[in-house]
Parts: sequence; C-alpha cells; structure tokens
Amino acid sequence: MADTVLYEVSDGLATITLNRPEAMNALNVATKVALREATEEAARDTAVRAILLTAAGDRAFCVGQDLKEHIGLLAQDRETGSGQTMSTVGEHYNPIVRALAGAAKPVVAAVNGVTAGAGFGFALAADYRIVADTASFNSSFVGVALTGDSGISWTLPRVVGPSRAQDLLLFPRSIGAQDALELGIANRVVPAAELRAEAEKVARKLASGPTVAYAAIKEAVAFGLTHSLEETLHKEDELQTRAGQSEDHLIAVQAFVNKEKPKYLGR
Repeated sequence: MADTVLYEVSDGLATITLNRPEAMNALNVATKVALREATEEAARDTAVRAILLTAAGDRAFCVGQDLKEHIGLLAQDRETGSGQTMSTVGEHYNPIVRALAGAAKPVVAAVNGVTAGAGFGFALAADYRIVADTASFNSSFVGVALTGDSGISWTLPRVVGPSRAQDLLLFPRSIGAQDALELGIANRVVPAAELRAEAEKVARKLASGPTVAYAAIKEAVAFGLTHSLEETLHKEDELQTRAGQSEDHLIAVQAFVNKEKPKYLGR
C-alpha cells in the first residue's frame, strides 16, 4: 500500500488516513489504488468492527481528483487514443464507495477541511460524518465540466433531497460546516482542534458495539429507501431474526437483566 494512505487496526477499529496533506489530499492514481485496497481490506476483515476515514493535515479532507496529474493523463489519451483516464471511476472510485457504503460495519468520516468532488462523495458514503468547524463541502464537478461520480448522485439526494442535490451539483459552491449541519451533510460539528479525538471516541464506541445490529441497520435503511413499506417490513423481519440470533443480542439481554454494561463480541 502506498504511503499516501495510512492503514491501522487497533481494538477492532480500522483507521484509514489520506496522507497527501501537501496536495490537499488530492487523489492521484497511487492514492486511489491505496485507498481502494485499504477500504476493501477494512470492509472484508471480520476483526474490524468499525472504520474511521480521515485525512492528514488541517487544510483539506480531500479535494478530489489530482488535476495536475489528470491533465497529463488526458494528454496521453489524446496521443494514444486509449481513453483510459476516465476509467478511474470504474477502477477506483466505485470500489471505494462500495466498500464504505456496503461494509457490514459502521463507517465514520472525520472531515477536517476542504472536501470537494470525489472527496465529498467518499464522505457521504460514510454512515456518520463528524466535521471540523473550519471544514467545507463543494461538489465541484461542473467546474471541470464533469458530472457527479463517487456515488454522489445516489448519496447526496438521500441526504439533502433531490431538489437541493440538483442545486448543489448544478451550481457548485462552498458549503460551510454549520450549513452542512443544517442540510444533514454533517452529523456533528466540533472545533477543529477536537476533531480527531471526538471522531476516534465515536468510532471506538461503535467498534465495541453490537456489530451485527449495526450492519442490519445499514442494510435496512438502504433497502427502505428504494422499496415499498410491505417489502421493508419483510426485510426488517429477516434482519431482526439475524440480529436476534447473534451472540451480542443474548449478551445485551443478560446484561440488561443483571443491570450490567454489556461487553459485545461483534458477532
């Protein structure tokens, strides 16, 4: 894995850190490959019970595609006629979003600064976003004559509603932390100096919680957004049966009866 993405697992928490602060954590090819590997590993590893996605530095979470590299790749495409540059969506962005949104465990994003383009999409793919009061969000795609990618066409309308999503995509502008909180883009806003500690606190709490139940909640909410009430009731029945058969459910009930704090196993 390239050093542009750091990966660490501790006590059930996988921390993935974008590590190009000098480039505002822009996504060059090496970073995209490393981030894909890290997110897929975290999603796949059953010892990982929660994921924290964050970034180095205090200027940016991720400004999206590294346009300095991108323009060179576009020039190569014109010379060779290969058209390979835009394959990055299928090769990199889509697998990253699938890993984050589809992980059978909660994902927390700690957003520390400017968040644009694919960076915005990756933040929205998380289940919970803790945002520094100095952070901002910008779709930015239209500014370089592109449509949305990194799942933003799916996630943003579900967070802010379709009409507001169209507005933010058609007319990109910087959305500050407090406005992001009001729109639902941010779940919590904290002082920048407290971001990492607060995000780790939340992520570690999730990592020590009932993982099967968390996974079921993610699946149920995603299912309910695109299915009828009757179909969703059947899905809830299926998922509740699964959660009810978990070891953690028995642990929780026993702890409740005994007036103790449950110690979950994540299974």
